[in-house]
Amino acid sequence: MTTPITYIPPTYLQKLHTAWTVQDSMLCVGLDPDVKRYPVHLADKPNKVYEFCKSIVDSTAPYACAFKPQIAYFSAQSAESQLEDLCSYIRTYYPQHLLILDSKRGDIGDTAKQYAVESFERYQADAVTINPYMGFDSVEPYLAYKNKGVIILCRTSNQGGNDFQSLALNTNERLYEYIAHLIVTKWNKNQQLSLVVGATFPAELARVRQIIGKMPLLVPGIGAQGGDIQATINAGSVEKNPLNYGMMINSSRAILYASSGLDFAHVAASVAKQTRDLIRQAQHRLTL
Repeated sequence: MTTPITYIPPTYLQKLHTAWTVQDSMLCVGLDPDVKRYPVHLADKPNKVYEFCKSIVDSTAPYACAFKPQIAYFSAQSAESQLEDLCSYIRTYYPQHLLILDSKRGDIGDTAKQYAVESFERYQADAVTINPYMGFDSVEPYLAYKNKGVIILCRTSNQGGNDFQSLALNTNERLYEYIAHLIVTKWNKNQQLSLVVGATFPAELARVRQIIGKMPLLVPGIGAQGGDIQATINAGSVEKNPLNYGMMINSSRAILYASSGLDFAHVAASVAKQTRDLIRQAQHRLTL
């Protein structure tokens, strides 16, 4: 009698490493569907949010390791059902890519449990972004999903992050440094955690890498926000080896809205490829 084989889903880190190596890419494509910037030929379609994002996914998939839909853009257009369809499409046709739900939730107790259900059961994302401001009990419900990733805001790419994240503490460290230390030493018991650190602050990115070792980073801020790719690679790489990826480097608007014409998906693919290639080149220059 043949013994049935039990399928064990990959952990977050396993799936991320597969995405990096299979795709040979650290590019994460952010899916921020802005109603004011859709191509004209999609404007009157009832499912334009899904159609726009699906076209971007199909065209950029060869050059990316991950997709990151930003939930607010879907919710603002009452398009949560289209987000569900999009997540299902990515899981079905691009299972080798990491699916990150960018929601930046942050609440305590039973509310956090519901947000975890939203992320990992409704949308079935591989990972979710969250805000740690309310402490560990606001993070813990997500960690109950043992094979899922939780990506915590640390040093964000926006200038306003300085209002809090750069504050000096009586421990002789900045708040973002304290968060990084806390995550890597106390919260990451099941190796599910990653951090968000912006490409717009390469010195802080290098400092976080120094603190957390090989923990993966989600790095927004290249493209429209102006972060430098070479500086990002120099600061955020695990070591001077192009095969040690270490980061998901996100670009959204620069890819999504490279064209507003009928060729929008084709042009998006071209920009995604160019960005992927620039990241690769920066990785190889790091080894020189």
